Amino acid sequence: MRACLLRRPAPVASAPLRLEEVPLPAPGAGEVLVRVHACGVCRTDLHVVEGDLPPRRLPVIPGHQVVGTVETDQGRRRVGVAWVHRTCGACRFCSGGRENLCTAPDFTGWTVDGGFAEYVTAPAHFLHPIPDGFSDQQAAPLLCAGIIGYRALKLAGLRPGMRLGIYGFGAAGHVAIQIARARGAEVVVCTRDRARHQKLAEELGAAWVGGAAEAPPRPLDAALLFAPAGELVPPALAALDRGGVLVLAGIHMSPTPPLPYPLLYHERVVRSVANNTRDDAREFLAEAARVPVRTHVQLFSLEAANEALRALAHDAVRGAAVLAVAPS
Repeated sequence: MRACLLRRPAPVASAPLRLEEVPLPAPGAGEVLVRVHACGVCRTDLHVVEGDLPPRRLPVIPGHQVVGTVETDQGRRRVGVAWVHRTCGACRFCSGGRENLCTAPDFTGWTVDGGFAEYVTAPAHFLHPIPDGFSDQQAAPLLCAGIIGYRALKLAGLRPGMRLGIYGFGAAGHVAIQIARARGAEVVVCTRDRARHQKLAEELGAAWVGGAAEAPPRPLDAALLFAPAGELVPPALAALDRGGVLVLAGIHMSPTPPLPYPLLYHERVVRSVANNTRDDAREFLAEAARVPVRTHVQLFSLEAANEALRALAHDAVRGAAVLAVAPS
């Protein structure tokens, strides 16, 4: 099969992924073989490729927002493969309903091979059925950007009438705003790209749009920080009302500046999102179908995976980047 291999981390400007012919993966016990139709390109993939996340497997095939099909005795079934590839099921976090904090997990596209390929294997119990209302390409960003945005909204305590800020408006932000507005929240967006991201935020109903560190017109009840930019933590905290919550929703972030205590006073809370549970995925996909969420995608071929990563690194993607691997 064809697959994009990362043999060693390197800047995306050097085109570190190589499209190669590799053996078809063989499913292990409890696993299935998934034919990949589409795979989202996530900022986490960028962190894997450039080495911000320490290598856990080399060579490795990145990609963890996979939509494909499984052949069964009853025919073809469309499924999604997400970032959490498997958990141990035995540690105190797994047994306590917090498998996203598992002490011995595997991650698709980082510790095991992912979906920048024509086929991928995955544990059957960690597959996610894809609602019928989404095409393969539209569904792909839901499997990480969407799920993580959903978990961030959950940790923020999303409720009707809430004033919510979104910092960074890529794949996750443009899905999260749709969920938040459907639940009756007022959403403001702070992001640096005017031509793409700010304009898309306006189209999706943001009540106010400004620069990445610009102060919103009114104090916020909660804020989600999707940009991997630690320097945005202080202005996001400063925008919160008393008792507000700031949720950091990335797996990697540049260093955070010192935080003067007044930014944290008045019971402001800072939380981070770590992965997701399968319940998060099921709940989110069902809600995304009801809203319905409409993802904005920019398509790339499998051969153009390096180009997709470069576009993502330069904030040149409006919405989400997706590799169109094979037709449905």
